[in-house]
Amino acid sequence: MKLGKLLRNEIPPSVREALSGYGFVLIWVIGFALFTLIPFIETFRYSLHQVTVTATGIELSFVRWANYTRALFTDPTFVQLVIEYALETLISTPIVIIFAMIIALFLNLDFPLKGVFRTIFFLPVIITSGPVIRELIAQGVASVPEFANLAAVSQFLQELPVYLRNPIQYLLTSFIIIFWFSGVQILIYLASLQKIDRSVYEAAAMDGASAWVSFWKITLPSLSTTTVINAVYTIITLSHFSENKVVRYIYNQTYAVQGGIGYASAMAFLYFGVLILLLAVTYLLLRGRARK
Repeated sequence: MKLGKLLRNEIPPSVREALSGYGFVLIWVIGFALFTLIPFIETFRYSLHQVTVTATGIELSFVRWANYTRALFTDPTFVQLVIEYALETLISTPIVIIFAMIIALFLNLDFPLKGVFRTIFFLPVIITSGPVIRELIAQGVASVPEFANLAAVSQFLQELPVYLRNPIQYLLTSFIIIFWFSGVQILIYLASLQKIDRSVYEAAAMDGASAWVSFWKITLPSLSTTTVINAVYTIITLSHFSENKVVRYIYNQTYAVQGGIGYASAMAFLYFGVLILLLAVTYLLLRGRARK
């Protein structure tokens, strides 16, 4: 007890606060190192080898970058799926962001049963976890394939270039599941809207600004940083979704005769590189607008 009191008296409050913060962060660092960083490095090592699982263990045969070149130049299915993933993500992300912002603006108003509606819009976040969403997709609840079979829509899709046809069709038939991913973004936008000082709107109204002008001049600029956060979150969520076509293809190749752990690991790192590229482009575009 005396030693503890002595240490508390000798250590400045700012240092004690910093040590307390580092102590909490240290728990995350240890968990990240054990459960993410080490498996990440091990997976990269596997991607440079031909991995063979035998009765006595795992045998590694060093093949350098052969798994990567095979995925990029001799596996058209993987390349096509990655291109479709990138296009679908670039199309879906703005829709999720706009939908989340509109709903957040609606939920920020004062009306009866506001808490019930907030719960309803967040409920899909809970439902989409685990095997529940997989079963819903299998039952056809998350898509409207009949929409693409309409004569006008079908003709429109046929006139599109090949590389845009599948992403646009995905957007038209799976817009329900796209909106399903908006729950967290709605809450983030809602929290940001509640941080905007109401006196700013009152001052704008006194100067004759309409609600429409206030939205473009006050609300939207105030949400610029939040939009960056939501865009990054949306891309990551869509990218590691269990029903993602690229993720499913990599998983299937892990146990395929012509695939293997090494080949699947290489595809996973290529997919990770595309994800980082999408995040970088999105961040630079939105961050530039946020600074303006």
